[in-house]
Amino acid sequence: MKRTKKTMALVLAAAMAVSPAACFSASAADDVTTLLLGYENSSSEPIGQALEYWAQLIEEQGDGSLVLELYPDSQLGSKNELIDAMTLDEPYITLADGAFYADYGVNDFGIVFAPYLFEDWDQCWTLIESDWYADMCSQLEDKGLKIVTSNWKYGERHTLTTTPVETVDDLAGLKIRVPSNEIQSYGFDVLGATSVAMDLGDVYTSLQQGTIDGAENPLATLYGRKLHEVAQYLILDAHVLNFTTWVMSANVFNSLTEEQQELLVSTASEAGLYNNDLVDESNEEYLQLMIDEGVTVVDPSDEVMDGFREKAEAFYDYADTFGWSDGLYETVKAAMGAE
Repeated sequence: MKRTKKTMALVLAAAMAVSPAACFSASAADDVTTLLLGYENSSSEPIGQALEYWAQLIEEQGDGSLVLELYPDSQLGSKNELIDAMTLDEPYITLADGAFYADYGVNDFGIVFAPYLFEDWDQCWTLIESDWYADMCSQLEDKGLKIVTSNWKYGERHTLTTTPVETVDDLAGLKIRVPSNEIQSYGFDVLGATSVAMDLGDVYTSLQQGTIDGAENPLATLYGRKLHEVAQYLILDAHVLNFTTWVMSANVFNSLTEEQQELLVSTASEAGLYNNDLVDESNEEYLQLMIDEGVTVVDPSDEVMDGFREKAEAFYDYADTFGWSDGLYETVKAAMGAE
């Protein structure tokens, strides 16, 4: 039975009286370990459908000792709140990316969210199989966070605004919502916009009230959150090819049996492939739905895209600000198979 937000609040309050690890052990005492997966997106988006498939795979392939409960629409709290709770060994799983992991002490991880780093998805998948990426995951585990899988495609991130944007110069002065991390903030600032860090659940009202002038995300999320109702100009700038990861407490993962660990990881990867097919199949559908509902779409020319990429080059001037290792850009380009 799923926990309500009220029940969860009581559980967390009680947990303050004992160590988080003890609380987790108690929850597993009945031979059933329940992991709570909280995420910002709607359950109707491809990623929500894929998560239901993941939970189903665990149920079908497991022995009943591991259960995955899903909480969409930030029901368990924001991404940062969940990750903070993971460092206290709460049994959460959430979606996060390298930009967030940079904020949690693995600085070099942030480069995977650099604007226009990847030329295609094959470079993403090559990177996550590289020794460099394995080292990033190991460093993150030392910080108390375990990446369960990295093969999920979140999508190409595009920009939706309340006023027309046809070239990168049109972003000048616009307040664009980004997730609450340093990398994505700088990534939009160098394009000429003013980034505004904000939880996804607050974006609709902020666009409606004029607090911000736009937001960026894959088409599925922009449409799934109905942001096109209050911002009707879309430019397909694909500033980030966003592969994403599912992360949990390293201590909680290590407390699982070997069979449970293998089940969790293998089904996460299998569900990732299912998710990627859904994302690919849905892109044209979401785009057409947005057009049908009044959105003006700009599909930029190669020349316009060159303008975006040239502006984005300034992002790498902040390598010292981000605390990156020397030669990180070249190291990552080699790891992802870029010439």
